[in-house]
Amino acid sequence: MTSRRTTRTRSRSASPAASGGRSGARPAARPSGAPDSPSLVGERYEVEVGPVAHGGHCVARHEGRVLFVRHALPGERVVAEVTDGTETSRFLRADAVEVLEPAKERVTPPCPYAGPGLCGGCDWQHATPGAQRKLKVSVLTEQLAKLAGLTPEQAGWDGSVEPAPGDKLPAGEVPAWRTRVQYAVDQETGKAGLRRHRSHEVVPIERCLIAAPGVQELGIEQREWPQIDTVEAIAATGSSDRAVILTPVTGGRLPIVELDRPVSVQRIDDHGGVHRVHGRNFVRERAAERTWRVSDGGFWQIHPAAAQTLVDAVLDGLEPREGENALDLYCGVGLFAGALAERLGEYGAVLGIESSKQAVEDARHNLSDLIGEKRVRIECDKVERLLPRTGITETDLIVLDPPRAGAGRETVAHLAGLGARRIAYVACDPAALSRDLKFFAEAGYRPARLRAFDLFPMTHHFECVAILEPVGGEA
Repeated sequence: MTSRRTTRTRSRSASPAASGGRSGARPAARPSGAPDSPSLVGERYEVEVGPVAHGGHCVARHEGRVLFVRHALPGERVVAEVTDGTETSRFLRADAVEVLEPAKERVTPPCPYAGPGLCGGCDWQHATPGAQRKLKVSVLTEQLAKLAGLTPEQAGWDGSVEPAPGDKLPAGEVPAWRTRVQYAVDQETGKAGLRRHRSHEVVPIERCLIAAPGVQELGIEQREWPQIDTVEAIAATGSSDRAVILTPVTGGRLPIVELDRPVSVQRIDDHGGVHRVHGRNFVRERAAERTWRVSDGGFWQIHPAAAQTLVDAVLDGLEPREGENALDLYCGVGLFAGALAERLGEYGAVLGIESSKQAVEDARHNLSDLIGEKRVRIECDKVERLLPRTGITETDLIVLDPPRAGAGRETVAHLAGLGARRIAYVACDPAALSRDLKFFAEAGYRPARLRAFDLFPMTHHFECVAILEPVGGEA
C-alpha cells in the first residue's frame, strides 16, 4: 500500500482532543507517544485507504504507521490530514480532506455539517445506505473472527445487517430516525449545536437531518440557551410526549424556558441529579403492545422501530413456552420482561434485574399488573452482585442487554451455570458481543442464530441479537 506526504497545514484546533458527538464530550485516550514528541497534527499524506475498522473509520498506512481515517471508504485514494498524534505515536488519527480516487459507493453527504472538522455524529453520510450496511457487515465479521474465533456460519449469521422498517431509502436521502438528540451549547453565542469528533468544540447547526420530526419541531437550534451547557430533546414513540432536559453550566441558573408547544422540562444539577421543572418527569413510549413510562431521560432505544424490532428478534429466537422461568438482566424499564411474561403465561415467571433505581421504579409501574399476579419481579442492584445472591441455580431462558462494555467473563460463567435452554444476548457493540461469545463458548454455549440490525443509520453503530444454546443441544 503506497502513500506519500503532501504539504503541511496548521491544525484546526489547538484544544486537546476529546471524544464527542451527539452524546456529549468525554476525555479521550490519545495515541501513545512521548509527551514532548513533536505533533503531526496538520500534516497531510496521500494514502490508499484499506478496510473499515470498528469505530467509524478506515485503516490506511504511511511509512508503516497506521492511520485511522474518517470520511473515507475502502479502496479510495485520499489526502489524509492528521488530526491527532505525534512523531512517536503508535498510530495517527486523520480526516480525508481530499478524495483523489472515489469509491463507486461514495455520495455527496446530504447534511452540510457532515465532513472533516464538522459534526462528529454521523460517520457514513458519504456512503450509500447499502454501502453503510456492508461496512457494518465487515466490522461484525472481523470482530467475530478476531475476538470469538467464529465465522459468520459458525455464529449462525446470514452475513447481513438488516435495515429497520421504513429506513430503506435511496442514496442521498436520510431517515429522520433519532428520537433523542443531545445538543451542546456554544457558550459565546448561546446557540445549540453538535460537537466535533473527539472535541469539546461546538458546531452550531440549523437542523439535524437524522433527528426525528418530533425533535425537529421543538426548534432547539432556532433559539438561544444562555447559561446552558447541554440540551437533550426527546420525542416519544407512540405518544405525543415531548421533553427537554437542560444541563446548566456549573453553578449557572436555569433560565425561564418557553417553547412553542407543551413540553416537559427537566434540569440536571451539578451532581447529575434530574429535577422536574415543568410538566411530567417522564415520557410514554409504545412497544410490545404496552405503554412504557420512561422517567428522567432514562434509557430507551433511540430509533422509533428499535424496541419492537429487538423484542420480536428476542422472542423469535427464544421461542418461550408456557410455564417456563426466565431472567431479564440489565432490564431497564422492563421491556423484555413484560414481553416474555406474556408468552410464558400465568404459570411462568420472570425476574428482572436493573441497577438504576429510577428505571426499576418505572419497570415496576409498567409491569404492575404482572407483578401483582406474581408473574414478574423486578430487583434493583448490579447483575454481577445480585444474581449470585438470589439463590437461583437453574432457569429456562435468559435475556441480557448489557451496557456497551458487555457482560464479562465472570457474569457469563455464572449464567452458563444456570443451564438455560436458550439465551438471548442483545448487544450494541460488536466487539463486546464477540468477547462475550468467546466466554460463552468456554462455558459450553454456542450461538445458534445471530441477527444484526441497522438501527443507527449514517453512524457506525448497530445492534445485534445472538441466540445461544448449550453445546450438544438443550440443557
